[in-house]
Amino acid sequence: MKKQRFREEQIIAVLKEQEAGAKAADLCRKHGISEATFYNWKAKYGGIEVSEAKRLKALEDENARLKKLLAEQMLDAAAFASFLQKCMVRLVRARVRDIVNDDSRCINVFRPLASGLRLQSGHDEIRKRRSR
Repeated sequence: MKKQRFREEQIIAVLKEQEAGAKAADLCRKHGISEATFYNWKAKYGGIEVSEAKRLKALEDENARLKKLLAEQMLDAAAFASFLQKCMVRLVRARVRDIVNDDSRCINVFRPLASGLRLQSGHDEIRKRRSR
């Protein structure tokens, strides 16, 4: 970021000179600034005192710090959500694999397919075992 040549106190002093009756063009020549810069200062600092300008600067700094913290927190939350999603997918796949491979629990009732799971013809054997 470009370093400012003028502090808030100096900017307000220039604006006070203009309010006292000096012409903007003369002030710009005297202080070595462009008229565009002068009018930007006037838009930002016009009508405020030095103490208010210092408070404005402190609030802007705090706002920038808080925005940075918020961005970091949002990035952390997004990374954590992505991590949880990957973990859940792995857990579900592992659980399905355990169920499919455990013959004592399901007797090959389920067989993994590309589109999901479906009931196979072995379901009659399970009903017989349950009814005993």
